[in-house]
Amino acid sequence: MKVYRTDEIRNVVLLGHGGSGKTSLAEAMAYVSGATSRMGKIADGNTISDFDKEEQKREFSISTSLIPIEWEKAKINILDTPGYFDFVGEVEEAVSAADAAVIVVSGKAGVEVGTEKAWELCDKYKLPRMVYVTEMDVDDASFRQVVQDLTERYGKVIAPHFQPIRENEKLVGYVNVIKNAARRYTGVGQREECEIPEYCKANLEIYRDKLLEAVAETSEAFMERYFEGDEFSVEEIRSAMRTEVMDGDIVPVAMGSNIQAQGVANLLSDIVRFFPSPDSRSCAGINRKTNEIFEGNYDFAKAKSAYVFKTMVDPFIGKYSFVKVCSGVLKGDDTLYNGDSDAEAKLGKIYTMVGNKPTEVSELFAGDIGAIAKLANTKTGDTLSTKNTPVMYGKTEYSKPYTYMKYVCNNKGDEDKVSQALQKMMAEDVTLKTVNDSENRQTLLYGMGDQHLEITASKLAARYKCEIRLETPKVAFRETIKKKSDVDSKYKKQSGGHGQYGHVKMRFEASGDLETPYVFEEEVVGGAVPKNYFPAVEKGLQEAVVKGPLAGYPVVGVKAVLYDGSYHPVDSSEMAFKTATVQAFKKGFMEASPVLLEPIASLTVTIPDDYTGDIMGDLNKRRGRVLGMNPVSGGRQEIVADIPMTGLFGYCTVLRSMTGGRGVYSYEFARYEQAPSDVQEAEIAKRAKEE
Repeated sequence: MKVYRTDEIRNVVLLGHGGSGKTSLAEAMAYVSGATSRMGKIADGNTISDFDKEEQKREFSISTSLIPIEWEKAKINILDTPGYFDFVGEVEEAVSAADAAVIVVSGKAGVEVGTEKAWELCDKYKLPRMVYVTEMDVDDASFRQVVQDLTERYGKVIAPHFQPIRENEKLVGYVNVIKNAARRYTGVGQREECEIPEYCKANLEIYRDKLLEAVAETSEAFMERYFEGDEFSVEEIRSAMRTEVMDGDIVPVAMGSNIQAQGVANLLSDIVRFFPSPDSRSCAGINRKTNEIFEGNYDFAKAKSAYVFKTMVDPFIGKYSFVKVCSGVLKGDDTLYNGDSDAEAKLGKIYTMVGNKPTEVSELFAGDIGAIAKLANTKTGDTLSTKNTPVMYGKTEYSKPYTYMKYVCNNKGDEDKVSQALQKMMAEDVTLKTVNDSENRQTLLYGMGDQHLEITASKLAARYKCEIRLETPKVAFRETIKKKSDVDSKYKKQSGGHGQYGHVKMRFEASGDLETPYVFEEEVVGGAVPKNYFPAVEKGLQEAVVKGPLAGYPVVGVKAVLYDGSYHPVDSSEMAFKTATVQAFKKGFMEASPVLLEPIASLTVTIPDDYTGDIMGDLNKRRGRVLGMNPVSGGRQEIVADIPMTGLFGYCTVLRSMTGGRGVYSYEFARYEQAPSDVQEAEIAKRAKEE
């Protein structure tokens, strides 16, 4: 692939609901542009972007892939993203590297939750956007309905500039609203002029008025001409649209069929024509040496710098760091400095990726996207620059994983192998993490949803040949006491030679501090227990609070007072006093009205207004206590509640199904509270069974 200058580059992310046709559109783009000689199909598992075995098996995208396409003397870097919410981290990576977006909407399914989320992401990253309506070759697809729904939701910015011509429920051509002319398809990427059919004219008039009104708003001179009934030339309309699209004041709506590769050539031309090149967007970081702002702004004349927006780790082809060049021109013989890991690396070769196939390029201009192999000390979010001008760009904000399961290796002795494989997968997937919960002797795997975790387990087996089971995690309960107790405990053992003798009298009560396991005090008078045995008594307490007598959970909030006892000048030992203390603790704890404490989380759920009642009802079922509600922008409510951690299992799936995927939640640990008696009894019974 030849080297492209910054002004010839377009970085475009494909966004949309799962199943709306992003991957098949990317495939059609590659075919129409001549990047591939035949068009792959998702069902056949031979598309460029769904190269992973897991994607082919499930027939949907799991990770973002890059497909560079050459069209009309420009290079379009297409970033094909997953549509399912469990893989939102991949979408956030792609959006951070893109300069514009095509939101793909199914003509059959219409505007879906994924469409709304895609729009919100474009707003967040201030991306110019276009809407492309797919499946226009399907019987019950309706372009008019999609345009109507989009206009109702997003207002005057929606401007359809193509209109389908359908005969016998098949897409046979289109009307170009800008040129006010019709074309009929004659083959792939081929079309010929034709008359505008009568049945298209009513809608065409509406679309054309809409478009011209939007164009007129770009300047006062245009507005005057519009009111005087003057015609705008095609070039004037296109030039005004380019300005409006870049400012986000117009969102053009195109359409086509991915399977027939119809409408795709028009879309590619529109991307080149209306979308900005990287140098029209700003990009600033901090110079680590001077602490001054470094404005890279995709200027190829400035010092070299690049941001690593994604990492790919494949057992067969190795590790690739995907970079967007923020300034300068990257070359294969460059040595770049990574300030995040304080390491230098010689690049060697620079690639552009086509799916998972690396193609070597001699250089990458500012604004271009490529990949560098084998950067050992580099991870997603790092900045590469020169030692003389060490730059750091702000890291992308990713969604935080809240769904977790405990994982268990199927084969004993696989623990290290699984751990290493997961490290590689976490380098690739920023929304995956593992937490070692030593207290409950379990390892937790966190992800964006149940499907995310299930696919991770499946990938481990397929890629790294190590199998794990996902199980419901144990909850970190605690044990404490409510009342006081007074205990006399003697440990006496006589066997040939030295015996063992330790005798303690202790009081136990609640300390009122649930942060610390125990408080130890001694009030021994007259040397009944010599001072040198006090540490042994405390050691006994230390051991006893690790696993409480009630249900085997750690103990908190206990005050233990040693006030009397006795000793034997020959047989007493530290061991004997420690054992006597452990016995005293068990007995005293059970006599002081022991209770189980459960962890409580502070939960925030954000949902559209319509779902408020359902969500509140569900939270009550989960023993949640709603503390308040705050209205937030976009007709949504934020519900704040306290909820036991046990009530959060499976919550991600339930919330999504109840709100059609529109609800989001976050939580953090708040405190411990006494568990209700039924929960306590069930837990004690469960622990008794496990013992």
